[in-house]
Amino acid sequence: MERLFSFLLLVCLLFNLVKAQDIPGMTYPVDPAQQPHSDVPKGEVFQFDFNNSKIYPDTKRTIWVYVPAEYDPARPACLYVDMDGIQFGAPTVFDYLIHKGEMPVTIGVFVSSGTLMKNDKGAVRYDRSHEFDSMNNNFVNFLLTELLPEVETKKTKDGRAIYFSKDANDHAIAGASSGAICAFTAAWQRPDVFSRVYSSIGTYVSMRGGDQYPGLVRKTEPKPIRIFLQDGSNDAWNPLFGSWYMSNLNMEAALSFAGYEVQHDWGHGGHDGVQATAIFPDVMRWLWKGWPQKVVGGKSNNDMLKTILPDSSSWEPVNSELKASAMAPAPDGGVVVQDSTGGIKLIGADGGEKSVTKMRLGSIACDATGDIESISESGLVKITTTGKQLGSEKISGKNLVTADNGNTYVTRPASGPDEDGQVLLIKPGQKPVVVDKGLRFASAITLSPDRRLLLVAEDNTNWIYSYVIRNDGSLSDKERWCWLHQTDNYSYSYTADLAMDDHGNLYAATNLGVQVCDQNGRVRAILQLPYGPVTGLCFGGKNYDQLFVICGGRLYKRTLKVKGVPAWTQPVEPKSQGAG
Repeated sequence: MERLFSFLLLVCLLFNLVKAQDIPGMTYPVDPAQQPHSDVPKGEVFQFDFNNSKIYPDTKRTIWVYVPAEYDPARPACLYVDMDGIQFGAPTVFDYLIHKGEMPVTIGVFVSSGTLMKNDKGAVRYDRSHEFDSMNNNFVNFLLTELLPEVETKKTKDGRAIYFSKDANDHAIAGASSGAICAFTAAWQRPDVFSRVYSSIGTYVSMRGGDQYPGLVRKTEPKPIRIFLQDGSNDAWNPLFGSWYMSNLNMEAALSFAGYEVQHDWGHGGHDGVQATAIFPDVMRWLWKGWPQKVVGGKSNNDMLKTILPDSSSWEPVNSELKASAMAPAPDGGVVVQDSTGGIKLIGADGGEKSVTKMRLGSIACDATGDIESISESGLVKITTTGKQLGSEKISGKNLVTADNGNTYVTRPASGPDEDGQVLLIKPGQKPVVVDKGLRFASAITLSPDRRLLLVAEDNTNWIYSYVIRNDGSLSDKERWCWLHQTDNYSYSYTADLAMDDHGNLYAATNLGVQVCDQNGRVRAILQLPYGPVTGLCFGGKNYDQLFVICGGRLYKRTLKVKGVPAWTQPVEPKSQGAG
């Protein structure tokens, strides 16, 4: 019994000794990569000041660039970007790992945050939180359009020009604290540019909205990103913003749920770089494992994504020449598109395309006969698919939808600060009547599949309103029904279009992508494209199982497992999703 007790005591002592390694002030086992070796070629590090940003005007910052000895300009290098300058002992680690073939030939770009400088006053503002903690695409755009092109104008001391690979699979990005959330945001916003992330003591807290990330990760279709998270249980830099450690645990849980390739190392340290530096060589080995094999998106456990997305579904460009600004489903499975350079075009269910008219109209919809209706500030216009004008009325509006019974609903936002927005009802052969007031920025509009509800988005807010449609077409029981997500790219979701599927789910075209709401008005899934906001959507195809979207003025489509229910079709009774 004494031997057993002694053995257990020894195990406990060893366990506590190992755990003590990541307590500040304690030492870690030294990885060979963290020390210089005489037989390992040493890369070059040079620095320069970058003071010419248009995205962050009048800021000054220092940039350090590491170029490995093995780099040959004839073969563009992989890229590693790190915020807050050189950290984690990166140049020494890179020398060793590149020499041993444990990571590819990689050029490191180490970026400091900007300081706003005025010659007569010196430093007047420090922009670290503004640049790094923001959940928008400003910083990644700064990297892509300003800083990295500037780095590629430089040369090493021995005259080697710098060229980066353009493949996202060859790009990693890292940072600590605010720099960590900046690194994650850069990859999240542009997974077509960065596919590997090291996040140390990340600031996923209520500072500039970072605490929203776990929810967004769970709802959004997984992206091709590999992520390593590090933090310590004593990380509590400022509890006013929340628990750093718990926020990182929540991020890891969300990423795992969403099917990401994610690894973590939780220690007992605080808000410092001790543990992050100690594990850095192994983090790099893990991030670059299997290279040049592609980092791919995983399979999420999100039940809504499973319901609507086939396993092999992806976005496809429809016509690279179109500059689409609005669209609507046509009765034959085609899609009517407003081309800002060439009028109205009809894309058939077979992919064929024909011009309808050279007229430039506003928001468009179709009725059950296939005729095209358009509403704008100039009025309401109706034409056939051959371009023949059937009539026009001086009724201004933002958007419209026509039901199978011929009733048309029009949104009309307020035109001045003292006015109310309106929802209009136009019955066949009758004058328009106001059926609701109060939505100052009434915009996108659609009908539920069973035609019992009218859904109206209020632009410049995050809300979609629900109305019950009475037998005479009038409205009742107005309520704020769906709250949409946003990031600080915008202060509102800018809902440009709405559509419904046969399960009763609502699809909203927003700045954040296509947000999918269930029957109870909750966003359950988000479909994104790496090209910016989605400004239009509708269902099309022979079975109406293809979701068409406008993104960056271009038209894309994607096959889904559900079918759309255009407003002019016969009503469909979706199966109830319950009240839960």
